[in-house]
Amino acid sequence: MNLDPENNVFDIGDQTALVCVAASPYQKMISAQLLDLNYKVHLGLFAEDVLLKLATYSYNVIVIDENFKGAVVGEDPILGEMVKRSGAMRREHFVVLLSQRFTTNDAMNAFVQSVDQIINFGDIANFKPVVRRGVAQYHALYRPFLETIKAVQAI
Repeated sequence: MNLDPENNVFDIGDQTALVCVAASPYQKMISAQLLDLNYKVHLGLFAEDVLLKLATYSYNVIVIDENFKGAVVGEDPILGEMVKRSGAMRREHFVVLLSQRFTTNDAMNAFVQSVDQIINFGDIANFKPVVRRGVAQYHALYRPFLETIKAVQAI
């Protein structure tokens, strides 16, 4: 797995991902699977670091542990930042919430938590196919919306 900063400089057209999971085997498994999907991966070190990265880069996929660095559900500063963004800006990201409480692909709780997909920690081994399918569905749903926004902005 190659996560050194030199290889994670983003170029136009790169698929990018931000992983907000504490250093653990889970972080390594998720990062490796995202690399297999051809994403360039940044790791979130702590909440302030993640918020700075979100202000600097537009990530295609953002993976957030529901308890990242001791965060409490409902008071998580990273999820709070995602909710505060405008609809068009928010739709630039596919947000995955890693949870111990919710089941994988629980659409109702994903809606309640303001994320695009939930993956249970028990399903981390299947992270790659679940995220691949989720991102494909996301693009099919939001492609017309995003194309319209780009067309309006070009006027």
